[in-house]
Amino acid sequence: MFDHVKFGVSDFAASKAFFVKALAPIGVAVVAEGEPGYGVELCADNESSLCLFQTDEKPAHLHLAFKASNRQQVDAFYHAALEAGAKDNGAPGLRPRYHANYYAAFVIGPDGHNIEVVCHTPDAPK
Repeated sequence: MFDHVKFGVSDFAASKAFFVKALAPIGVAVVAEGEPGYGVELCADNESSLCLFQTDEKPAHLHLAFKASNRQQVDAFYHAALEAGAKDNGAPGLRPRYHANYYAAFVIGPDGHNIEVVCHTPDAPK
């Protein structure tokens, strides 16, 4: 649905480092970058991207949810995000109030945003 989403951050270097590390498990990487006022574009699927730029304005809190291909990516995101400095906002697990296979993890990023990675498919058979 989206081509890209762009929002301001209070510390460009810290936010870039956080999102690059936390979203690496779902294949997100830097695809373009300019000076901090222009920002950085992060993408995984060559169809939609997340763009961050430095701002002096206090950004409103966002809830950003990223799609994972499997539950292992959700787990890897959660651990990478915590290592990158995020605060826990919901460990990986099923959220049956949304639907039976809603497996997600939530963290609070550098600017207080609620960052989620979710997988909607059943766990792979063992």
